[in-house]
Amino acid sequence: MYETYWKLSHKPFENGADARAYYPGESHQAALLKLRYVIENRRGAALLAGGFGVGKTLLLRLLAEQLPDRFKPLTHLVYPQMPADELLTFLAAELGAPATTPSPTVADSVQRLQQRLTGAAQQGRHAVVAIDDAQLLEGRRTFEALRLLLNFEVDGRPAMTLLLVGQPSLLPALERMPQFDERLGAKCLLRPFTIEETVSYVQHRLAAAGARQPIFEDSALELLYDQTLGVPRRINRLCDLSLLIGFADERPTIGTAQIQAVAQELSLAAVE
Repeated sequence: MYETYWKLSHKPFENGADARAYYPGESHQAALLKLRYVIENRRGAALLAGGFGVGKTLLLRLLAEQLPDRFKPLTHLVYPQMPADELLTFLAAELGAPATTPSPTVADSVQRLQQRLTGAAQQGRHAVVAIDDAQLLEGRRTFEALRLLLNFEVDGRPAMTLLLVGQPSLLPALERMPQFDERLGAKCLLRPFTIEETVSYVQHRLAAAGARQPIFEDSALELLYDQTLGVPRRINRLCDLSLLIGFADERPTIGTAQIQAVAQELSLAAVE
């Protein structure tokens, strides 16, 4: 709606996990490097933790695109809240292990997974499984089942890499399970952007959408950080609506008044 007015090729602040919109913040780049290291060196597991809206899913999408072909496809489980037996059955199917019975037991699923992972490893491939919202995994039994999958080895190395992705509450939960925590090759924590990163992030997104001149005033960007605390999802929402208001008001740039109006409207909507 407002793209033509601001001379943009597309909406710059969509929340989808489009790797082209990735901004290399410090903690994001560090996490990406660690995860690639863990996978490419065939470590058993890693943790990616961060609050809501900091870009975990986008980082996974970028990771999947960057991995060499022998580590593809990356299996991404987005709804892990299921019993251990169902989770193992689901993973076996996702990894392409042929079913041997309509209602497989845990032992059936484990056997299928072992055969599939071992076969792939012998062909020079390495499976990668990312479990999103891993804080929803159902208890110790499920974590224990996942840990046992890491015991599948070929030539002394794990036959798969498991990525646990979720909220920071995963960290203390795993520390209470040292038998799993010790299998993690890396722990990555995504933090919100600093004010400098917030400014660069907005400029990066606008430039990627074709902007050729500043749209947000410096004072507006400072207020934007105060209102969003550097959380990318909040930044996207506030910037998108500010561009809409600026278009409606035929503003030449976005100032603090537009940022404040949108922030207040969103606050009122949250209360209601």
